Amino acid sequence: MIRAILFDKDGTLLDFDATWRGFVREVLTDLVPGDGPDRAALRDRLSDIAGLDPVSGRFRAGSPIVAGSTAEVAAIWAAELPGADARRIEIEANRRAAEAAQAGPQPAAPDMAGLMAGFRARGLKLGIATHDAEAPARAHMAALGIAEAFDFVAGYDSGHGLKPGPGMVLAFAEAVGVAPGEVAMIGDSIHDLGAGRAAGAGLVVGVLTGPADAATLAPGADHVIASIADLPALLG
Repeated sequence: MIRAILFDKDGTLLDFDATWRGFVREVLTDLVPGDGPDRAALRDRLSDIAGLDPVSGRFRAGSPIVAGSTAEVAAIWAAELPGADARRIEIEANRRAAEAAQAGPQPAAPDMAGLMAGFRARGLKLGIATHDAEAPARAHMAALGIAEAFDFVAGYDSGHGLKPGPGMVLAFAEAVGVAPGEVAMIGDSIHDLGAGRAAGAGLVVGVLTGPADAATLAPGADHVIASIADLPALLG
């Protein structure tokens, strides 16, 4: 029996490209200011190595900015910028991410409030496990009007480790008083699915609202669905 659902955030609750494309470009403009061709080329290179294709504007599945934490991406950028401090980049990116929530994160499915209310009406406990920082994650949910739906929110800085490790899933299960086998883990990346498997989650579901396709997710998932809008029918 599934008694609790743990969601990844970006690419699962939020449309990854629509929510983060402009944000990443703004952060890179701050890191590498200026309008000359050399500055633009450096911004494109930083974008590319983090996983945002500067030409298509699409995030690549499994890239650092999709699967890694803010701290990991900051370290990658700092290594390319002489004199840059990774920790300072991380702090500024997290600050901007929390503020960006006020501009309106883009949901990955319609009627998010209705979806979450439906899960709660079934008696399910809900949580979030993200490689974003915890504060921006909470701000994003508040901006969508669904913050109160969640019993648990963990970011890369919450002390439970990173996916695909089991720490976030196990911490969620303990926090809401269920066994790991009673948790459904929902995510758009193999790291999300791997975390569910590592923790012994009872159900592991991939969604196609992030950069990964069905062929990538299927080997690690019990089911792959178009979006969390299809989750109520699956659980039913």
